Amino acid sequence: MDYVFSNRIASLQPSIIREILKASSGHNVIPFSAGNPAAETFPVEVISSFTQEILTQDPVAALQYGVTEGYSPLRETLKVQLKERFDMGQPQDDLFIVSGAQQGIELACKVLCNEGDTIICESPSFIGSLNSFRSSGARLVGVPMESDGIHIEMLEQALKTEKNVKLVYLIPSFQNPTGITTSLEKRKAVYTLAKKYGVMILEDNPYGELRFKGTDVPTIKSMDDEGLVIYVGSFSKVLSPGLRVGFVLAPSEVMQKMVVAKQGEDVHTAMLPQILAHKFMTEYDYQGHIESIREIYRRKCTLMTEHLEKLMGDSITYTNPDGGLFLWCSLPESVPMLEYCKTAAAKGVAVVPGTAFLVQENEPCNSFRINFSTPSDEQIVKGIEILSTV
Repeated sequence: MDYVFSNRIASLQPSIIREILKASSGHNVIPFSAGNPAAETFPVEVISSFTQEILTQDPVAALQYGVTEGYSPLRETLKVQLKERFDMGQPQDDLFIVSGAQQGIELACKVLCNEGDTIICESPSFIGSLNSFRSSGARLVGVPMESDGIHIEMLEQALKTEKNVKLVYLIPSFQNPTGITTSLEKRKAVYTLAKKYGVMILEDNPYGELRFKGTDVPTIKSMDDEGLVIYVGSFSKVLSPGLRVGFVLAPSEVMQKMVVAKQGEDVHTAMLPQILAHKFMTEYDYQGHIESIREIYRRKCTLMTEHLEKLMGDSITYTNPDGGLFLWCSLPESVPMLEYCKTAAAKGVAVVPGTAFLVQENEPCNSFRINFSTPSDEQIVKGIEILSTV
């Protein structure tokens, strides 16, 4: 058979990160390339206990079909929490459950963008979202990042000059891959520009609960009195990524279309993980658990940055995030980044080349991403020593 793939898929390449993870799994490689939460943050005993309770007390609810919008008690609990903690949710908004934040991102693109429409993204940005946008046939325009978030003047220039801009996609808190947090001033500026040019914002916030220093910055969604922001959140970094439970808070009219689109994808998010997430929020010390995760990441990030400064401070620059999972390291121009990453892998440390995160993958880039949540403390120390030697 001569396979002819659709135009949307034919040009897509496998995620570099996924390929690196496959190559390094099962081998004695230090996984700085991963983006996985630390395994010690998983509340395994609680999940086991709650699962037994659910399957004993009300197995039908967990094993039967559910509504596409999601498990109602979880939806209501999330609405209350988002309002109380982050002042998010206007009368015109509604919330539904998705199979991981990635699905929420893909659905937003699906319901708002036609083939050839433009999505403006931070550059660099999360490769999973970029590939999802590419598969829809959307045209991507990257705007460079500064130390406090997206370059506002260049964003406005793109909004002025690019055709059929439908979305501005941002990860404002502890951005993947840079670890940068967008300042309050820039968040307000982005919202003002979206209102001026009549463009919606897709605010992706999977790391927002993982702040381990400094103070919280209000979400862009908390400023949304015009129905311009689709907010995507997740339990992947605070409960378990394997459960695949995310959520979307969006204007009701937009949410209803996203729900219809979801019905054609997976009917509804798996019921057992949704019920688990609800019990975790209401019958466990949810905030205490998040604080324990923050403490783990505070320690691991400090360990990594201290060793970077000690061993590589004179030879590279790197971000020092206030939360999240990632550091963005930039090599001097004299060091070829791809060769550096290949040599590091051969020496036993997997990092992700910065080109994987660029909107235009052929742009010059001399940076790479490393992760401090997945490796052990011993691996962090050894891995930085190897990177220094390379």
